[in-house]
Amino acid sequence: MIYAICPLSVIPIRSSASDKSEMVSQLLFGETVEVMEQRGSWAKVRCLWDNYIGWTDRKQLKILPEEEILVYQKKYALSLELFHGAMADGYSLPITIGATLPRFDGLKFHLNGSSFNFSGQAIEPAEVTQESSILLKIARRYLYAPYLWGGRSPLGIDCSGFTQMVFKMIGISIPRDAAQQVEKGRLVDFVEQVQPGDLAFFENKKGRIVHVGIVMPERKIIHASGQVRIDQIDHFGIFNVEQDKYTHKLRVFKRLLSDESPDTNTEDTEVLDNPNQVALF
Repeated sequence: MIYAICPLSVIPIRSSASDKSEMVSQLLFGETVEVMEQRGSWAKVRCLWDNYIGWTDRKQLKILPEEEILVYQKKYALSLELFHGAMADGYSLPITIGATLPRFDGLKFHLNGSSFNFSGQAIEPAEVTQESSILLKIARRYLYAPYLWGGRSPLGIDCSGFTQMVFKMIGISIPRDAAQQVEKGRLVDFVEQVQPGDLAFFENKKGRIVHVGIVMPERKIIHASGQVRIDQIDHFGIFNVEQDKYTHKLRVFKRLLSDESPDTNTEDTEVLDNPNQVALF
């Protein structure tokens, strides 16, 4: 098997082996792939984190030995900075929130023999308490990121890329697309039982799942539609106050987090199970 890593800020994953083909997803810095097929200057890859398959330019990947990939998957952190420079010998590489920092020790990370200084905030998903207060604080960092089909970064992100990245930051892996994400988690039967951090899914006129967002307190939802934004939600769907109309028809709520008590204040919580997490926000 051939494995590779994304050594650049963000690179596109396309539906076919052509720069003209549709961008269906992205790789962020430090994410790893299995190279399944090579065709000219293109590589068909499977993302090791979520099993998503697509095509990318081989020149934008860095081939790594299998044993090094295994090390990176065991010890890493994710950047919490919207944009931050990783300093190497003689240059700075800009990386985005959600970028993977292999073998990060709090000050440096290492990639294929090169050492990078990183002075920004980072989080180790395995050490994060999986609760809605942290999830929503991470989600808010993406506010006003423009919508981009296939995007997964604050420079451009789609609805399912947004939910996938936010949950990834707290160590929960969900598929890339909304129609796949809806298969995960536990069904919430009634809107009155919904809690912050739940996923809300929306359908088109044909009944297909086409949109997803994250529930917030006070009947609000954060989602990517035109931009990452906060709107109102009820049993009909998403209501856009600016447009004075419903923009998305509700299909179902799903819960990936643990059940929380009804009186939990999920946005003002400052005392966390892990005291080191307080300084991150």
